[in-house]
Amino acid sequence: MLIDHQPQMAFATKSHDVAEVRNNVEALAKSAKLFNVPTILSTVAADTFSGQIFPEIKAVFPEQEIIDRTSMNAWDDQKVVDAVKKAGKKKLVVAGLWTEVCVVMPVLDALEDGYEVYVVTDASGGVTTEAHDMAVERMIQAGATPITWMQYMLELQRDWANQETYDGVMSIAKEHGGAYGLGAIYAEEMFGAKEGK
Repeated sequence: MLIDHQPQMAFATKSHDVAEVRNNVEALAKSAKLFNVPTILSTVAADTFSGQIFPEIKAVFPEQEIIDRTSMNAWDDQKVVDAVKKAGKKKLVVAGLWTEVCVVMPVLDALEDGYEVYVVTDASGGVTTEAHDMAVERMIQAGATPITWMQYMLELQRDWANQETYDGVMSIAKEHGGAYGLGAIYAEEMFGAKEGK
């Protein structure tokens, strides 16, 4: 579930560099799509205040319905809860802006409703580092598990011998994975290296 990755939210995000958040949430979205993970996109007041979802996310899911809300807490919107139930999964992976409001609120409610919740901390951000960190700590205390986008993607891949998704994972890593991605490019170009071989 990707929540409120919108310009108005990004303008006040100070816990992370906004360019980094955009990179990370795009990588997260691509990872979910590669592994056919049902993905819910939600915004708040997109047409009247906060702006449209980041174009990187829209590009990954061009035909996907985006659930626009008035509530700060996505879990208060029945359309969002219905979409989660329709996905039929008991594990929920969440990222959004801001961590201390629009992430923490639905995460706490989803935990209370019996979901196993993972919070992608580097594809989320808060108005200050302290606000982000305290929200993550609160979610951990309630039972959520913090992860990063790269960790998420690699846990889905699990084995480099899984050739069905290997090229997709490496493509995402090369484009969004910083030094790791650059290292993969270098190893391929210089030595013809390939993980799992």
